[in-house]
Amino acid sequence: MKGKKTHQEKLFIQFQLSDYVPADNFYRRLKSLLDLDFLYQSTLKHYGKEGQKSIDPVVFMKLMLVGYLENITSERRIIATAGMRMDILYFLGYDLGEELPWHSTLSRTRKLYGQESFLAVFQQVLKLCIDKGLISGKRQAVDSALIPANASMHSMVERLVMEDASVFSRELTQNSEDGPIAPPPEKPEEGSKGGQDKRAPRANPTHYSLSDPDARLTTKPGKPMNLYYRSQLSVDTASHFITYIQAFKGNEADNDSLPVILSRIAGNMGGNVVREILADSGYSSGKAIRALIARDIEGYIPNPGNYKPSRENEGFTYDAENDRYTCVNGAKLPFKRIEASYKNPAILKKIYASNTSECKSCPFKHECANAKGYKKLVDTIDKELYEYMRKRVESAKGKRMKRLRSATVEPVFGSLINYTGLKRINTKGLKQANKCMLMAATAYNLKKLLKYNFKPLKKAQTQLINSLNSLANNIVTQFKQQYDISLLSSF
Repeated sequence: MKGKKTHQEKLFIQFQLSDYVPADNFYRRLKSLLDLDFLYQSTLKHYGKEGQKSIDPVVFMKLMLVGYLENITSERRIIATAGMRMDILYFLGYDLGEELPWHSTLSRTRKLYGQESFLAVFQQVLKLCIDKGLISGKRQAVDSALIPANASMHSMVERLVMEDASVFSRELTQNSEDGPIAPPPEKPEEGSKGGQDKRAPRANPTHYSLSDPDARLTTKPGKPMNLYYRSQLSVDTASHFITYIQAFKGNEADNDSLPVILSRIAGNMGGNVVREILADSGYSSGKAIRALIARDIEGYIPNPGNYKPSRENEGFTYDAENDRYTCVNGAKLPFKRIEASYKNPAILKKIYASNTSECKSCPFKHECANAKGYKKLVDTIDKELYEYMRKRVESAKGKRMKRLRSATVEPVFGSLINYTGLKRINTKGLKQANKCMLMAATAYNLKKLLKYNFKPLKKAQTQLINSLNSLANNIVTQFKQQYDISLLSSF
């Protein structure tokens, strides 16, 4: 007999949300694992003693986590998704039919809380991983990625030289996410495109974005020219957990950021000491290598492509004792002076130059000497540091570390961008971008932590118990054999 399902809603029903969320559900396990009660005390300074009650700080932070765990960057969609999911409601501490916070409350509260609140949540999760023995901390792989800012290149306007500097400062404040929205720019003149003079190309020193003044115009191979923030990331090579993440301006160089990165990694790792750092050539500089040596950290960072360990292929031999070069024709190029780099004044260079009298009769003068009639060579002042790092990188271990770095940190960045809501920054300002990156990394670590809790650790414990039992059986067997032999020898 063919059946037909009919539905009529019950007027009364006995329902308890916890009965319908399975024990192995992700959010149920996360609720029992993650304790965010410390937020009540740490966020107390942001509230007064009178007025309407705000959103619960723990509920707010859990809703933020839900967005990144579900790869949702819209506050409206976060609230809509939470209202339709029993497991998320259970995680938040809400019942069916209980009204969730208004979506705009999430945006306002995120602006209200400082970066330290989001960093505290990230460190809390990281501490859970460390306490469970999942992070050794000995070796860290560092890399960066450009994350598109929430601003268009059409919003860029030319920086004006104002008589009163406070006017410019106030304009930037008005256009940040922490203040009112700035008025739209004036109508562009005829003959210009997007208000920009074709003869004045857009660049960071001369232009800035009205909608997000902290975003920077930059590019890299495979990336179009756009407004970006730079995400700096550190990953534990043993477990692939994220141990550090921070937002920088898009045009900030990696090698300038490394000393800051080392300090923050040490702060996040607590008592775990970092012994090795793996990075690409973008992090190479004398300043970066000195920072590694000062912290007693072994670095494996390839030298930049423009570094020349030797000039012998150019026909010049270096004399370390006299600090000079000698060309194939016998002309001497002694050390003359130290100059600052034109592009980066913090980078110092050593200048070696010959005398015009030595080069005057040289048959290679027209090919070798400059317009003034002498030969000039430029070396970095940190040549000894670069040579120290070159030997490390070219060793057998250094080659293994290079492969390990790319296999460790690059897949993590791919997961953050594609599955943890970091494809684009959905806020404005450097501080707000840093909060987004911290929450994305926290969500990533939580996903891995729950997998380790319920699968790999259980298997590892079983293997350890089996090994201990086997060892105990071997000891007992050997003892019995020795005992039997000693009894036989007594007769």
